[in-house]
Amino acid sequence: MSDPDLILYTDSSPNGFKITIALEEMGLPYSLRHVRIDEGEHQRPEFLALNPHGRIPVLIDRATGITLFESAAILLYLADKSGQLLGHDAPERWACITWLMFHSASMGPLLGQRVHFECFDTVPNPAAIQRYRTLTEATFVTLDQHLANQPWLGGATYSIADIATFAWLHIAQLVGFDFSQQPWLSQWYAQVEQRPAVQRGIRLPAPATGP
Repeated sequence: MSDPDLILYTDSSPNGFKITIALEEMGLPYSLRHVRIDEGEHQRPEFLALNPHGRIPVLIDRATGITLFESAAILLYLADKSGQLLGHDAPERWACITWLMFHSASMGPLLGQRVHFECFDTVPNPAAIQRYRTLTEATFVTLDQHLANQPWLGGATYSIADIATFAWLHIAQLVGFDFSQQPWLSQWYAQVEQRPAVQRGIRLPAPATGP
């Protein structure tokens, strides 16, 4: 049997988990290449040839000759390729895209900064800690209010917007960022977490660990 056309370069991180979850949910065959960031493999010339910014994930589709980086772009590509997880009609499709962009601009980067300043910064920076705590907790409230009126971020059906948001909240929970005061967000999180494909995706290439 020939190797799959899709090749995913990734590590155990929220941005990587977005794609492993999506691939598992969509049932698309792929091969996984583990880029070990803690060993500097993301800065090697062969990886920089795929993504000059040196970040995971990277997806290659050998059937089309397309190479992609940036997790949101990869999610949109996979949804388009598979015809899955991007809503059933135009309003839902654009709601999914809107919440995916919200995640990319107003959630993932802010949580990444909060993880850095609260968990990894060698010199405590109280102003930065408070800034990113305030911003991310405001995001939790926004998500909670939205999910009070519908089961999934895009509307009636689970989508790549839910996958992207879950991947970062998985890490947030792992490092102790509390969103338990948001009941609708917490209920949504529990529903996503129980999905078999999600459970597989957050273990590839290896489970994440806290600081």
